[in-house]
Amino acid sequence: MKNIVSILVMIGMTLAAQSEDIVLRKSNGDVFVRHGVTETWTKVAIGDVLKPDDTMKTGKRGSALLVVNGSKRMTLPAEVIVDVSDIRNLSQEELMLKLTMQKVRSSSYEWKNDQMNVPNAAVVHGADRTPPVPLTENGLEIGRLEWNGTKVLFDNGYYSTSALKSMDVLRRYPSLGDKFENRLLVAQALEKANLRGEALSEYVSISQSEKLTAGQRETVAERIAQLRKQSGE
Repeated sequence: MKNIVSILVMIGMTLAAQSEDIVLRKSNGDVFVRHGVTETWTKVAIGDVLKPDDTMKTGKRGSALLVVNGSKRMTLPAEVIVDVSDIRNLSQEELMLKLTMQKVRSSSYEWKNDQMNVPNAAVVHGADRTPPVPLTENGLEIGRLEWNGTKVLFDNGYYSTSALKSMDVLRRYPSLGDKFENRLLVAQALEKANLRGEALSEYVSISQSEKLTAGQRETVAERIAQLRKQSGE
């Protein structure tokens, strides 16, 4: 048990890293920000400097242009929710620690001989997960907006945080995992984040679905073959 506590303490200390310097340059329509753990969304203003504990949300006709570190431009399209802390690149060590923390927080871990046995990505949000508590329509809408945010992270090259966030969203809103495109995004993000073992597990999990079309099954089979070749299997 002491080993487990030590791991969690180390993870908590490492996760203290700050987000990038992010400024709102333009906005159209409904664009909101939520500070910290508050549940209140407020209108943003041009020139606002976003903090790591802020969360951005755009409405049906909303969009925003963010400038990261004074040069990189990132567009938030309509109907997304993005945590500002996710707009950053992670080192491989940070990524592995965050992934471990996420799995510990999930309900899928097991304890064996005072050691932590953490399941792979597919188990965290795959077919064997515990049935979730039914969600309200509003809750499902929030999940959809958060999922759209993971795609924004992926499209802007934040593969590490996209992988982590997508896994977390599918864990909390399992019905979103019924779409092939959503599960595929998780696997692709893991692969691009250089977590090839996790990506391979996710592709294999996807391939076991009986609902795949011939084209989808071929796409997944190609990625599995490529990853196994790279790992020398």
